[in-house]
Amino acid sequence: MDTEAPYAGLTPDRVLDAVESVGLPCDGRLLALNSFENRVYQLGLADGRQVIAKFYRPGRWSDAAILEEHEFTRELAAREIPVVAPLVIGGLTLHAHGGHRFAVFPRQGGRAPEFDRADTLEWMGRFLGRIHAVGALQDFAVRPSLDIETFGVEPRDFVLDGGFVPPELEETWLGVVDQALEGVERSFDRAGDVAILRLHGDCHQGNVLWTDDGPHFVDFDDSRSGPAVQDLWMLLSGDETERGVQLGNILRGYEQFAEFDDRELYLVEALRTLRLIHYSAWIARRWNDPAFPAAFPWFDTPRYWQDRILELREQIPLMDESPIRPA
Repeated sequence: MDTEAPYAGLTPDRVLDAVESVGLPCDGRLLALNSFENRVYQLGLADGRQVIAKFYRPGRWSDAAILEEHEFTRELAAREIPVVAPLVIGGLTLHAHGGHRFAVFPRQGGRAPEFDRADTLEWMGRFLGRIHAVGALQDFAVRPSLDIETFGVEPRDFVLDGGFVPPELEETWLGVVDQALEGVERSFDRAGDVAILRLHGDCHQGNVLWTDDGPHFVDFDDSRSGPAVQDLWMLLSGDETERGVQLGNILRGYEQFAEFDDRELYLVEALRTLRLIHYSAWIARRWNDPAFPAAFPWFDTPRYWQDRILELREQIPLMDESPIRPA
């Protein structure tokens, strides 16, 4: 489990000192941005520019894993794909100061994308196709894969061993999780041997900034290897008909740059199920960080776990239904 209060010593003065330690004089402007996993700040520089400093959660990623993420985003940026990559300062993208590792990024403005528009979704698809075309060129050497073990079995065991589920619900929760994981396994069996490539990994609306020039993809912190559909399914919303139309628009753009294997559509509900299991374990792992009990006060209540049981029970039959089809 993470060290208790991992960011307790990261005061505003230390944030400014860290950024100035890499040769970027600050003018004192500092704004904490919304981020639970890491600590992220917008800072004003003495020359009038603004930058983003991300301080990585201690113990989560090795230096090698962080640098692999940086290299991937810089590889994408070099091909003029609109991702926000870290700045190279003194030949480095990863820095350390006062016991914290951090990276500095250019500030990228933008607004939330309008996913109810067909042209927006097709535009998103084109750039995701380009990201995946590059992601398929080589493998991650250090970063993990998104699979049943890392996103299902291990999170289940962590929650169970940590005693986070109320005793009266533990047997029921475990039974439903195991049943859900069996459904995930069946889904992966139906999909077969699909390609695994480097992904954004957490491609939802909050990690896309829209400008007049189109989307900018930010926060590759969860980047890992996995099936291409992982970067597509979180962009879909609404009922089955609406999601089918959205998927069709995305794939019209996507397949201009990368081939999509329709067998991966068997994985959509399975990946959603894994995300639900993983999310509870994510909160559990961070429970010693004071920011988490404050943000998720319901986590250690019976109601939270009752809702998770119902949520997974609803997912189980969905994984055995016919997959979503693009319209």
